[in-house]
Amino acid sequence: MSVDVRDEAAGFVAKWRTRWPEWALAMVFVPAAQRDVVDAWFSLLQELTDAAWGGSDPTPGLAKLAWWQDELAGWEKGARRHPLGAVLQPRQAPWKALGHGLPALRAMRDDGEPGSLPMASAPRDGRAFAEAVAACEAVLFAGRAVDADAVAAVSATLAGEHSLLGGADVAAGPLAAARPARPGTRPRGIHLALLHARLSRPGRAVPPLRALLAAWRGARSAA
Repeated sequence: MSVDVRDEAAGFVAKWRTRWPEWALAMVFVPAAQRDVVDAWFSLLQELTDAAWGGSDPTPGLAKLAWWQDELAGWEKGARRHPLGAVLQPRQAPWKALGHGLPALRAMRDDGEPGSLPMASAPRDGRAFAEAVAACEAVLFAGRAVDADAVAAVSATLAGEHSLLGGADVAAGPLAAARPARPGTRPRGIHLALLHARLSRPGRAVPPLRALLAAWRGARSAA
């Protein structure tokens, strides 16, 4: 990634890395050519989930999601405004479909207040969003064709991250039972493994050696 593009996206990547410091170790299991994309992609997903689930008042988040729907539609046409688009938009992922999945992501929020997006028709398990994420990751990380395991890996991650942000309680045991045998891509497998390591130690940091071992196992699971 060139210096100017890195500067554009750096603040969003730093925010994601602050929340997920385990990735400083886990990135060793990601091919060098994919590491900047991993940073930008998971930073984008954090922006989307924060907008969908964050804050006691859902109104600002709804406005952000509406903006992101428009932004992602623009990415598919070759336009971009958000700094993370400097890294992600040139890759021919199904960005518009990702935007269309945002109502399903928002519907996972417990309160379910109505808003400007058509939440009433969105499944509360977030599956439409999980399918769009899996499809994007197959392009971004040269994954296999999207299948049930790939979608299940994203769905399990969303459920666990919702728990970490204060949503419905998802313990490590149930998450482990839901983890598919083979995530669609190596970065997804790693992230799911790191999430499981966190949920198995509620309120405590994951020790570096444990994080490294979890990342290694997550990388192998997608092989």
